[in-house]
Amino acid sequence: MSQSLDEFRQHREAMNEKILNAGNLDIKRFFALDTAVYREGALDVKTKELLGLVASAVLRCNDCILYHVIRCIEVGATDEEIHETLSIALIVGGSIVIPHMRFAFEKLEELRTKA
Repeated sequence: MSQSLDEFRQHREAMNEKILNAGNLDIKRFFALDTAVYREGALDVKTKELLGLVASAVLRCNDCILYHVIRCIEVGATDEEIHETLSIALIVGGSIVIPHMRFAFEKLEELRTKA
């Protein structure tokens, strides 16, 4: 990937700030809801982030995959938990998920190496 992990984080934060500062109430509400659904509830935060990773892989969004891999690590997911999560994404999404699974494994390795 041409963009480093730090560049990804900085770009994401800067663009989210621009989006939220545009003043659109619907966008602000959506962002707030997105934050709220990942809070501790009947499901713990780690489970919710792993679910987010499955959805991101099935929807084939590498930015989303990277975000959720980062979050999974931050909330204490093991490599084995992330691998099992990606196996679920593969079953749900089929072989089209494989390139995105490669991306997830690459970023997971990169994040673990940096830690």
